[in-house]
Amino acid sequence: MKDIKLKRISSELVKTINEIIMEESNDELLKSITITGSEVSSDLSYAKVYFTSLKDMDHQQLEKEMDEASKMFRKFVAEKMDLRQTPQLKFIYDESIAYGSRIESIIQTIHEND
Repeated sequence: MKDIKLKRISSELVKTINEIIMEESNDELLKSITITGSEVSSDLSYAKVYFTSLKDMDHQQLEKEMDEASKMFRKFVAEKMDLRQTPQLKFIYDESIAYGSRIESIIQTIHEND
């Protein structure tokens, strides 16, 4: 039962942060960010938030920019979500989309060579 609750909170966190980016942010860098997933700790004190970006920037630089904005995100999450405790947010660049694109281009190259 607790696992279902954590998944629901993680899903709601992704939705809420994406809404915050679209509604509250004026920064073009933040507008290019898409939240792809999250993992919330069992005591709701920490959350890993996975994101990807349309900008072609260094992943470490993007993570640094997102971590600097994490206090702002946490404040808005506390206002929008009804949680006993608002988790501290740790942003991690999601490389799965880039990995999938790379595999797709390899498969396409193989098909073109045949």
